[in-house]
Amino acid sequence: MEQSATLDIETLKITQEQFILASQSLHLQRPGCDAVYPVGLYGWRKRCLYFFLLLLLVTMIVNLALTVWIIKVMNFSVDGMGNLQLNQDGIRLEGISEFRSPLYVNEIQSRGDSLLLLRSEKNVTLNARNDQGHLTGQLTVGPEAVDAQCQRLEVRSTDGDRLIFTADEDEIIMTTEKFTVTGSEGAVFRHSVETPLIQARTSEDLKLESPTRTLSMEAPRGVEVSAGLGSLRISGRKDLHLESTEGEILLDANTVQLGNLPLGEYVASPAQASQEQTVYEVCVCPSGKIYLSPAERSSSCQAMSNICLWS
Repeated sequence: MEQSATLDIETLKITQEQFILASQSLHLQRPGCDAVYPVGLYGWRKRCLYFFLLLLLVTMIVNLALTVWIIKVMNFSVDGMGNLQLNQDGIRLEGISEFRSPLYVNEIQSRGDSLLLLRSEKNVTLNARNDQGHLTGQLTVGPEAVDAQCQRLEVRSTDGDRLIFTADEDEIIMTTEKFTVTGSEGAVFRHSVETPLIQARTSEDLKLESPTRTLSMEAPRGVEVSAGLGSLRISGRKDLHLESTEGEILLDANTVQLGNLPLGEYVASPAQASQEQTVYEVCVCPSGKIYLSPAERSSSCQAMSNICLWS
């Protein structure tokens, strides 16, 4: 028993010595690590991190406040923004709207109970373009004039069925029952005018005048010039021609007066002319010239025909 206990003690001592030797050998094989580094942020790095986090939080709060303020001021909603409403038909604007750049739309329409007002400091220009982008029509409302450029200009009635006015490069057509000119100088036409009736207002005169050229009135069935309550006057600087190719010229009145007719002279002796003659007869030369001759018991046109030699 004593021998076995001694062997166990010796064996334990050997084991302890081996463990100590092994531990020392392991301790010798480790690299040297004398410095100890702490893990984390300390000092000025930590303060900078907290400062940036605080700045980010302040920026987020200010951004959120500005967003809420813009939504409140602009009156954003599900339907649109303030007076601007979006729907399936298009955009609806309430009140006065200002556009600083060109506006491209298919249709501009006002409400049923209000007017559509287009206002600009310089001018208002409406352009129409084709599929290729070329300009086909333009309407410009400027401070001095209204300028329309198009192939054909049409003005229709309120229902859109009846054409009132149309103009193109060849002609201008007005289909109204009455066209009234109220200017003091009247209306000036540089070319021909086709109309069934030219009439002045009640108690006003009608004057047709061509200051530098001729005035011509033509109609396939006839031209009627009448003055119901006043006089009719036709005057010209040079010759006045009344011509009928197939019919006759009829002067039908209670009194027909031809003023400033020349007085014929005696062919044989001009001294035979009466100085106190009050009655004359009307004579006609072969050329159609009319002159006066003193009335006697017989016709004196032959004797006074010397004036026909001048015609």
